[in-house]
Amino acid sequence: MSRKILVIGSSNTDMTIKGKKLPAPGETVNGGFFYMGPGGKGANQAVAAKRLGGDVTFICKVGNDIFGDSALCGYEKEGIDISHAMRSDKASGTALILVDENGENCISVASGANGDITPEDIDSIADVIRGAGFLILQLEIPVDSVLRAAKIAHEAGVYVILNPAPACKLPEELFRYVSLLTPNRSEASIMSGCEVSDEASLKKAVKVLQGYGVQDLVVTLGCKGSLVFQDGKSELIPSMKVNAVDATAAGDTFSGALCVGLSEGLNLQDAARFATKAAAITVQRIGAQDSIPTRREIS
Repeated sequence: MSRKILVIGSSNTDMTIKGKKLPAPGETVNGGFFYMGPGGKGANQAVAAKRLGGDVTFICKVGNDIFGDSALCGYEKEGIDISHAMRSDKASGTALILVDENGENCISVASGANGDITPEDIDSIADVIRGAGFLILQLEIPVDSVLRAAKIAHEAGVYVILNPAPACKLPEELFRYVSLLTPNRSEASIMSGCEVSDEASLKKAVKVLQGYGVQDLVVTLGCKGSLVFQDGKSELIPSMKVNAVDATAAGDTFSGALCVGLSEGLNLQDAARFATKAAAITVQRIGAQDSIPTRREIS
């Protein structure tokens, strides 16, 4: 199998305010500081995979604006192949992020050009998809485009990783094309229709998702680590105890690192351990892509 990693997904400019607490509806919270930098789940995962040693191509759609120009320039500097990136008449994607003193966050996203990626766009890059060994997808671009990309990849024998965020109900057909699903607890609840509150209810939700067609899952559980489901068995991969200050790109770092581990021949459990180490570094830093570690930082 090729080690080439293809990421198709969103590119955003993140505007972050870190303060003492997250505001309640109608509340204004003073204090904190402002930070602006590159983000978007697709871009974050592409950057993570590249910094951690992957051979990465990233396909996104950005606007004809300063945010789009800056994003593409940044990906090039990372050494990511962006030769198939697309442009839109819509504005580049933007995310507004609030982070509290414990590292918890809430995010509002204006998808802009990300929402302009069509199934026809995916068809235009079908040969790029077929030439990859691994395809990483998320849900900050239209679901019908995600479905089309996954189907093309599956039919070509490409290993498809779907990080189902932000959470939504998905067509059951999509699960048949996914090699590995990487939800968090709330995403597993929404997709399965089973409220996840403990390990027993999580296993029930996973059984529903496996019934849709995807067999291997890694469910991230925040500070509790992650649960790997494979071959009818589950294994808890514990988290690392660190001083978390911002969880913004932790899940994206985990996904990118997980794919790198698999591309290097690690089994799913060991790839999840590698991803856990990478995510533990991310949560100790502020920002999205600026918080993602390099391979040299993973001991």
